[in-house]
Amino acid sequence: MRELVILSGKGGTGKTSITAAFASLAQNMILCDADVDAADLHLILNPDFKKTMEFKGGHQAVTNKALCTQCGRCIEVCRFGAVRDTFEIDPIDCEGCGVCVDLCPEKAIDFPETVCGKWYISDTRFGPMVHARLGIAQENSGKLVSLIRGEAKKLAAKNNLDLILTDGPPGIGCPVIASIGQATAILIVAEPTVSGIHDMERVGQLSKHFNIPAMICINKYDLNPEQTQKIEDLAQKANITVAGRVSFDQTFTEAMIKAKTIFEYNHDSQASREVRQIWNNILSLPAFNSPVTQILKHL
Repeated sequence: MRELVILSGKGGTGKTSITAAFASLAQNMILCDADVDAADLHLILNPDFKKTMEFKGGHQAVTNKALCTQCGRCIEVCRFGAVRDTFEIDPIDCEGCGVCVDLCPEKAIDFPETVCGKWYISDTRFGPMVHARLGIAQENSGKLVSLIRGEAKKLAAKNNLDLILTDGPPGIGCPVIASIGQATAILIVAEPTVSGIHDMERVGQLSKHFNIPAMICINKYDLNPEQTQKIEDLAQKANITVAGRVSFDQTFTEAMIKAKTIFEYNHDSQASREVRQIWNNILSLPAFNSPVTQILKHL
């Protein structure tokens, strides 16, 4: 089983649109939206929800008034100022560290798990999808990413699916690290800007640290050819494969408005042809060139 994770150093580079476009070209695969903090792959794929589960990823301290003697120990030990003068715990200020739970002499503080979000198994017009949504201001997104990736692998194994396409989160933080473990390869979607170069370098260093093959796709490359060339030069020095370029094309925006992939909206646009070539370049890599399963659809 192979997994391609599409990443970017920042949000808004077009990785979700490219992931959806790849879904149009692939078969015998499952989709995974690992950008749980701001999931939006469902906006294009319009999934039919089949299973909804709660995600419990943290704890919340709650005062048990029946046992509390108001000794003030919780106020003393809390470093976040979460305990009010009434000895109640502010759920917004509480970081869930559990110090007050451990040090309360009367054991008067409960520490229940909290529901941080939900995760789903859905059907789409391209195949099954595992995705999630983290609650507002909730943490533990890395744990949620690991959970849905695990569920995607289980579902792929159960249904004899050969490929997982994962729309990863932006940046290089905990959710990104959770999204790339044991992945077959990473595709970095970059923009030809000064910050785009910096972001690409950071994700490239992350892939190198975890010894995962990395490729790069430069989106809207024709808006700044000079920066595009710098990205390709840096990629060559870092041993990152340049999978291809995608020109600035209004078709992408028009397709998103219609909740369609670029191939569904206009399969013969310039950007469509370029994305198709990038997909073919990815499939030419030894890790993805499987003789057992035919991945590419002939549209």
